Amino acid sequence: MSNTYRKIPNSISFNSIIEKDFTLSSSQYMDLIMPNKNFLYVKDFLKRGLQRKDLGVEVGSLNYIGQSTHYFIRTKALQAHSFLPEITNETTLPIMPNSFIEMNLKQGDLLISKDSNIGEVIILDKDYPNYMLSGAIYKLPVIKNKYYLLAFIKHNIFREQLDSMVPKGATIRHAKTMFLDCKIPMPNKDEENVIKFVEVLTQAIINKEKLIKERHKAILKAIETELLENQKPNQFSFELPRFNELEEVGRIDTARYSPDYKKYEHLIQNYKDGFFKLSQLGYTVNRGQNLQISNIGESFYSNSNINGFYKLAVSSNFSEYSTLEKFNYLGNPGSLKKIAKGEIIFSARGAQFGRVVVFPENIENTITNIDSLVIKNDVANIEQNIFIAMFLNNLRWNKHIYKIAITGSGANSLTQYQSDDINFPNFEEKNKKKLLYFTTMLTSSTNPKRLH
Repeated sequence: MSNTYRKIPNSISFNSIIEKDFTLSSSQYMDLIMPNKNFLYVKDFLKRGLQRKDLGVEVGSLNYIGQSTHYFIRTKALQAHSFLPEITNETTLPIMPNSFIEMNLKQGDLLISKDSNIGEVIILDKDYPNYMLSGAIYKLPVIKNKYYLLAFIKHNIFREQLDSMVPKGATIRHAKTMFLDCKIPMPNKDEENVIKFVEVLTQAIINKEKLIKERHKAILKAIETELLENQKPNQFSFELPRFNELEEVGRIDTARYSPDYKKYEHLIQNYKDGFFKLSQLGYTVNRGQNLQISNIGESFYSNSNINGFYKLAVSSNFSEYSTLEKFNYLGNPGSLKKIAKGEIIFSARGAQFGRVVVFPENIENTITNIDSLVIKNDVANIEQNIFIAMFLNNLRWNKHIYKIAITGSGANSLTQYQSDDINFPNFEEKNKKKLLYFTTMLTSSTNPKRLH
């Protein structure tokens, strides 16, 4: 089951042009060469043809509300780095109950996106009784070899096929049901055992993802419980900002004067054992490596590990759960700024703003880019570093970090000079050890789930 590659034929027949509705886009006439001639199509795995009831329904933005018992799953919930749905405030929206349509979403259902992030697929980790799908998502009626199909839809062998089928150029790409005609390679020998082996590996990945989410949830709960249950007797009282507060902050375009921000800051600063800033514990905060040619010269990028290349940990590969899903690789003759054991990488701008990873284990030849902040202390304290990383992660999940950030052009950012705007409760060592235990699964899961 070798990798595929694309090839444009030397000549294109008029019948081919008719079949492609007279489109003259060269990408539509690419052939995808797959050395393995033993294959099935995606549609061959379905127990029946797709029906309208398998497709989600658009409820319209007028039915979006602030809180509800019923939710609407968007295509954002289907991500390339995850076999499970990403259920967050951005990916699932509360809707009016009277607009809800029952879709009977059960554990083990396969969902695939036909629009926007085309071809993204996930499997449901549990029943979702009060959730419905957007009109861009199909629920696939698959029973036999479900995990084998899932593994190969996640693989580039599927993505490259679908990408060549779907016209480019539009703001949002629409795959319709073209994914049904993508080829899924089948074993040439010992088919039953090979399929079983792939399915066991896929289920192991899914189980690990479930455990990561459980551990992550436990981390957030442990932080919030410790914070809420160990307050000094001082009560919170909101006041409008005074001139000296405006002068101290140095900004007026910020949410740092809002009741929500001040209430949570009160919890941190009113913690029984006090609070601290990074600089007070000797931490330094610097930008990651500037990768521009003017700074480091010519570089060579690769998706595969090449001997002597740097491992590039970029924020686009940070997950919601403080895991690093994969490395990119960069070849450069220079001596670049490497990440050391215990150092924290914080995504300081862009779509992944606020995501964070920490390396408690030895790593080699790893760098990050200028979009991230590297937080480090010469006195290596793994427990303290993990606590700082997990508390930063907590601030992203409760959206407190967004109130500290600068917002410009629709994007959040945090400079290294603003790092001391973040306050941390001074948790006891026993609580840091608890977070260390929970975090072991997260931080040991770098690049945990790739079959190819």
